[in-house]
Amino acid sequence: MIRVVFFDLDDTLVDTSKLAEMARKNAIENMVRHGLPVDFETAYHELLELITEYGSNFGRHFDYLLRRLDLPNNPKWIAAGVIAYHNTKFAYLKSVKGARKVLLELKKDGFGLGVITDGDPIKQWEKILRLELDEYFDEVFISDYLGVKKPHRKIFEKALRKFNVEPHEALMVGDRLYSDIYGAKQVGMKTVWFKYGKYANRELDYLEYADFTIKSLEEVPEIVRGLNLEGKERADKEVHAD
Repeated sequence: MIRVVFFDLDDTLVDTSKLAEMARKNAIENMVRHGLPVDFETAYHELLELITEYGSNFGRHFDYLLRRLDLPNNPKWIAAGVIAYHNTKFAYLKSVKGARKVLLELKKDGFGLGVITDGDPIKQWEKILRLELDEYFDEVFISDYLGVKKPHRKIFEKALRKFNVEPHEALMVGDRLYSDIYGAKQVGMKTVWFKYGKYANRELDYLEYADFTIKSLEEVPEIVRGLNLEGKERADKEVHAD
């Protein structure tokens, strides 16, 4: 019987891939508008390379961008990038279609709800709080706070212990086959791959670890009910067999 449903955050509950791309492009456009002496395509390409090398949570993307372009450290250009980036994030941050409805339905049905996500704790909590999703969740597990990143089994084990449930009593929903689905399956959890965002056609070598594949979050409650019905029927058969 499923007692707890865990969700990834980025591109599972929060629509972040499109948002990040838009924010980065707007940042470069604003830097060029305020005097950055480089064309948009060149600067944007360098920014993407920088993000690939240093990660999306690196705090000095625009400073390093100027270094890569052999330009002086101009606070005006950096500020222009930071302002446009954050203004875009705040204006267009949104939850994935159906996310609130699904969380409310599961909450009303008495399931424990948790988030298991990688990333910077402050950035991840900012998304959760700005979208007012925190009220739905009993616990939030963030890799950079816990010191262990998906797909390492320890982050999933920590979550299971916190809810005091066995692996077969938990369901993991996520957009990444490797970190979310393979990771959760390693410890024996049921898994739902949400085919959404930039990883919708990636990491397919790990598809075998997904118990279910969905294209809409609104399929999750039905999956949970189906699993629990199967579990009840199996238990009833065992009782009658005795």
